[in-house]
Amino acid sequence: MRAEIKNTLALRSEIHLIRKLWHMGTGLIGLSVYNQLELEARQMGMFLLILGIAALIVEFSRLNFPVINTIVLKFMKPFMRESERSSLSGFPFYALGAAISLLLFSEKIAILSILFLIFSDPISSFFGILYGKDKIITNKSVQGCVAGFLVCYSLTFLYGSYFYKPGIDLLLFSIIAGAIGTISELCSVVIDDNLTIPVLSGLGLTVINFIFPIF
Repeated sequence: MRAEIKNTLALRSEIHLIRKLWHMGTGLIGLSVYNQLELEARQMGMFLLILGIAALIVEFSRLNFPVINTIVLKFMKPFMRESERSSLSGFPFYALGAAISLLLFSEKIAILSILFLIFSDPISSFFGILYGKDKIITNKSVQGCVAGFLVCYSLTFLYGSYFYKPGIDLLLFSIIAGAIGTISELCSVVIDDNLTIPVLSGLGLTVINFIFPIF
């Protein structure tokens, strides 16, 4: 059983497309539920906080009890990396990052920072693995950063256009937001990017929103 699981877990250096689709799909489903049920940001934030804490309990349990770890790996192996066999997976940080953003920042900025998490993380990773020849730091490349910047910039401009008439203010806001999203992803060298992207992006977007009040 252990050998079979080991052979099916992907490495960080692999595209692992199903994980990226899972990453985007779960995020979009969460936002859809939030929108359809017309929940308040604090309500959704508290739900995700509880979910994140529960996920952490499961993670610590599987890492301390091999039987639980075997069961979790058996069912979650399409979405997990080899490195997560003996360390925390990204899911608890995904839920906690979104929760903190919803609880700390204004609703519009929190949603935008979560959109950064949903799309920028997997897309920048995809392009970084495929074309990332120019390394900046460990597992981070110029090509991946450019892809992440373009995703965050585009998301901000499109999302901002829904609330604010497109113009120079929105353009500048979007460019700076793209840089903020990129930097927040680079900070994941120290802390999981599922946590750094929504939290640091939300903080940065809040600051620049005082200068260019888009949201």
